[in-house]
Amino acid sequence: MKAAVVRDNSDGYVDIVEKELRPIKSNEALVDVEYCGVCHTDLHVASGDFGEKPGRIIGHEGIGIVREIGKDVDSLKIGDRVSIAWFFEGCGRCEYCTTGRETFCRSVQNAEYTVDGGMAEQAIVVADYAVKVPENLDPVQASSITCAGVTTYKAIKVSKVHPGEWLAIYGAGGLGNLAIQYAKNVFNAKIIVVDVNDDKLALAKKLGAEITINSLHEDPAKVIQEKCGGAHGAVVTAVAKAAFDSAVDCLRADGVLAAVALPVDTMDLSIPRVVLDGIQVVGSLVGTRADLAEAFQFGAEGKVKPIVQTRALSEVNDIIDEMRAGQIEGRMVVDMKK
Repeated sequence: MKAAVVRDNSDGYVDIVEKELRPIKSNEALVDVEYCGVCHTDLHVASGDFGEKPGRIIGHEGIGIVREIGKDVDSLKIGDRVSIAWFFEGCGRCEYCTTGRETFCRSVQNAEYTVDGGMAEQAIVVADYAVKVPENLDPVQASSITCAGVTTYKAIKVSKVHPGEWLAIYGAGGLGNLAIQYAKNVFNAKIIVVDVNDDKLALAKKLGAEITINSLHEDPAKVIQEKCGGAHGAVVTAVAKAAFDSAVDCLRADGVLAAVALPVDTMDLSIPRVVLDGIQVVGSLVGTRADLAEAFQFGAEGKVKPIVQTRALSEVNDIIDEMRAGQIEGRMVVDMKK
């Protein structure tokens, strides 16, 4: 089968190679991959930013059809459409797995990082951790919800924003446009969007943002404090230290910042303000299986519609270049049949 794997020198790109999968185990399923989205985390893995992974199959926005199941599998059947997500498997026994926080399992397996991912013609999944895709959800759109969608959906949960409250979303790209849709159409929040790209801000306005701010021309935190009295919550999907620092400053007292993006950097915090204003800064790591099932369902109901384009597997390195250059609107999805 063809697969996109991290290069030996971890130079930020992948090679398309022929690979053969091992036989599945009793608790696993073999999936014929239909689509796999390209995520910024793929760039981190290809570059070895969090440890070099030469030869690893990338991809954690995979969607495919179950071809074969192991002898102990009763949660899936042949023909089911399922996800191949970043949260690949937890231990199932620890304090995190047993209290609804399974993504923080200390023995967690992550697709494309500790185990092979979904950017291949076939993939092996642990059956109980592969979330089923609703029949009326477009599988191309489901691929983006598998990571970008569930990540932003969970981050909005973490931000604790209530209906009618102000949520500031930093970054209007592939994650940000989904965050806008979940925040607006599911959580009924009022939306502020911050970005440096006027085209992306125009799209944010079309998706329902009440306020858009180009941070190249205005100080977002100052504008948000002046117009709204500060945001109740903020979600940062922009890969920039400045976005995190501004997001803290944009909050009103008792506000919550949900950190999503992964810049290789640190952020500045005023300890007196954090203490005296009760500011909370919380990391939000993708979502659990339950979160993903919910995020899929909202997509199936038409409340969220990822903006997607499909490309061929042979074009993955071109996509990587376009992502680095900020040239992509929405999400790029690899069609494994092209």
